[in-house]
Amino acid sequence: EVQLVESGGGLVQAGGSLRLSCAASGFALDDFSIGWFRQAPGKEREGVSCISSYDSFTYYADSVKGRFTISSDNAKNTVYLQMNSLIPEDTAVYYCAARGPGEHTYDYWGQGTQVTVSS
Repeated sequence: EVQLVESGGGLVQAGGSLRLSCAASGFALDDFSIGWFRQAPGKEREGVSCISSYDSFTYYADSVKGRFTISSDNAKNTVYLQMNSLIPEDTAVYYCAARGPGEHTYDYWGQGTQVTVSS
């Protein structure tokens, strides 16, 4: 069974940092793309970043470029999102999701973790 479990969210002041973790089970990260998404109250879900271990591809939304860093530890089957220089606009529920090889959609989702940045 494919499972994704996020952790690491919390409350932080503007300018602070958090590291989110996405622990995967039921599949190997080597074969999948993992994406981080976020959704703030009243807003649409936004793609934040993604990583593909098999081709070393990474992507960042313009809103987080230079502040967030995505990485993968295949031995731990875990993907991380290091978030620095946080701003109140980063406040949202953050989700990780997995997309299988050859697939065009993210079919597996975690339960989400809340990130709140105070001004």
